[in-house]
Amino acid sequence: MFNRQATRLPLILLLLFGLSACSASEPPPPAPPAAPTFTAAVAPTLMPVPPSTSTPTVTPLGCLSAPGKLVKGEVATAERPIAYIVYLPPCYDEFPDRRYPVLYLLHGQTFTADQWTRIGAPEAADALIHSGQAAPFIMVFPEDRYWNIQQGLRFGQYLLNNVLPYIDANFRVLPDRSHRAIGGLSRGAGWAFEIGFTHPEQFGALGLHSLAVLSSDRAAYARWFREMPPGLWPRIYMDMGDNDRERDFNLQVERLLTQLGVPHEWRLNNGAHDEAYWSAHVEEYLRWYAAGWDQP
Repeated sequence: MFNRQATRLPLILLLLFGLSACSASEPPPPAPPAAPTFTAAVAPTLMPVPPSTSTPTVTPLGCLSAPGKLVKGEVATAERPIAYIVYLPPCYDEFPDRRYPVLYLLHGQTFTADQWTRIGAPEAADALIHSGQAAPFIMVFPEDRYWNIQQGLRFGQYLLNNVLPYIDANFRVLPDRSHRAIGGLSRGAGWAFEIGFTHPEQFGALGLHSLAVLSSDRAAYARWFREMPPGLWPRIYMDMGDNDRERDFNLQVERLLTQLGVPHEWRLNNGAHDEAYWSAHVEEYLRWYAAGWDQP
């Protein structure tokens, strides 16, 4: 009997081997090429170039630590000229647009314009300015060389009418009452006493150091006080040594100021009526004057 399944099996096997042979003879297809990798282009970062940080070298002004300077000259009057010494503060020449308060300091009788320089006023001013305790200021030391002749009696007039206008015109001072002060030693304090109280519109501060006055002024000062316009009282500083020969008169003046309620500084120190006493206190004087002006 013919077996249909037996004849089908060899045919199936033959087909399988034929397919297998065909597969072995054909090379495998090449692998597809790899897709190219693209790197995104990165825009270059533009860094701004910083400005130069180097600071120009500034040469410190040597004048900031240098002393002030003294200038000598004369002021013409209708009679004989009046000599003067002017103290100009450190950096006066280096700052030509700056103006300064001005302090007029008068010497004692028989002395000359250099008395204030000899007792240390320039050095004291330098120390206060360099340390920042005082704003820079100008000092004027006029000379009352004719105290023993008739012209000497007109020293106050010449100071007001000749010296002040000359200083205002030739030095860079602040030419107003609030920035102008006057003071003196002994007879110089007497002149400051008379000028300051009879012309209060000119000076905003008055220093009386060991005050000594002529007999005519002893009789007049109470009237000066009574006639003083209320808004024109100057700042007042008085001092003397406890062995001063003019002690009684100074105490009289101070007592009247107190009775009238006039604000004032009063100092009774150890010492006499001499340069040793004044030189010991000159820095205190200048500090007080400068305190009435603008701070440094």
